[in-house]
Amino acid sequence: MLQKLQKHINDNLPFLKEKKLLVAISGGVDSIVLTHLLHQLNFNISLAHCNFQLRKQESNLDESFVKNLGKELSIETYTVQFKTALYAKEHKLSTQLAARNLRYDWFNQLAKKHNFDYILTGHHLDDNLETFIINLTRGTGLEGLTGIPVKNSNVIRPLLAFSREEIKNYALNSSIKWREDASNSETKYVRNKIRHQIIPVLKELNPKLLNSFLKTSEFLKQSQQIVNDRINEISSETLTNKGDVIKIEIKKILSLSNPKAYLYQILKAYKFTEWDDVYNLIYAQSGKKVSTNFYTLLKDRDFLLLLRTDKNSSSENEQVIIYKENTRIVSPINLLFENVQKITISDINTIYVDKILLNYPLTLRKWEKGDFFYPTGMLGKKKVSKYFKDEKISVFDKNNIWLLCSGDNEIIWIIGKRQDRRFLSSNNTTQLLRITI
Repeated sequence: MLQKLQKHINDNLPFLKEKKLLVAISGGVDSIVLTHLLHQLNFNISLAHCNFQLRKQESNLDESFVKNLGKELSIETYTVQFKTALYAKEHKLSTQLAARNLRYDWFNQLAKKHNFDYILTGHHLDDNLETFIINLTRGTGLEGLTGIPVKNSNVIRPLLAFSREEIKNYALNSSIKWREDASNSETKYVRNKIRHQIIPVLKELNPKLLNSFLKTSEFLKQSQQIVNDRINEISSETLTNKGDVIKIEIKKILSLSNPKAYLYQILKAYKFTEWDDVYNLIYAQSGKKVSTNFYTLLKDRDFLLLLRTDKNSSSENEQVIIYKENTRIVSPINLLFENVQKITISDINTIYVDKILLNYPLTLRKWEKGDFFYPTGMLGKKKVSKYFKDEKISVFDKNNIWLLCSGDNEIIWIIGKRQDRRFLSSNNTTQLLRITI
């Protein structure tokens, strides 16, 4: 068994040999066996152990056990203690999800601080089957049925092809000590209930269940790769990037065999959940949108526009006051105010105004319903909303545009777009103010 395990790591993960590795170790048999294997193969490893303080003295004994193993094998060992129950309560998370967030955040902090190339965990084939069943019962797409990946970004799981029983038998035959987590036998957690009540029944029906699952998992991964290749091809044809906005061409989406399925695959990474609402945007009026905590998808004529946003942001109501003595502001946009003798630069990022016409303090703000101005190069006044419509400025772009206003709230400049002619200066002006983005 030792040779089988070592051969698997050497054959399938040869690139790890020259890397600096951080092994996540709990004290359980899987991570202990992984540590011994990598140590025997002379990999460059350090250990990282999280004490979640959920099992009182048992948690502290796990930590001591890991520290002693590190000393015994002369391996650098990092440990941390978390107030997991408090964290879960404050963040309204389950205990298991809170523990997962805490440990991976810490692992990544260690990796960044100490230049670890990869984080290795002891996940095995039984873990993968349990995850498959959890995802199946909750409802999932093809990607949820492919289980735990061997490699996910900087996290690698070298033992994923081996069962819990194989790993445990190897430890027993090699006189490797480990610690049992008593909570693993409790069935109050979904994973443990599947482990102790569902999988044994499935193994009665098929004693070779794990082998069958391993084959099925490989078939599903191959199918997922075909889907990914197709979605990449479609994305290159239907998506364009314009600054921070991703534009999805509706006409091309509707030309596909199953528009809803393709749209799901294109947008699934952005954590939308109301997929009927997302799909219905295709047929909605311009301006309709669907939002998550961090992303907004908006219908704008012939396109769906995707933008990273923040529901907790207060920038829409933000105003900046600019006094006569100010020569520069840097937030939310960078503006430079200079007294000059004549007009020299001419572009959309620069305007010249007659300082005598300004009523200080000036205000920098977002546009509001009912705003109007007197655009340069045009006769009469115009509503800002009508100007945006005529210029075909998308809703996302509108929300990122700032207005510079005089103290009486008259618009001086739709910044980067059009100046108000009421404040135009001439070379004869003695108090010429140049304002530049």
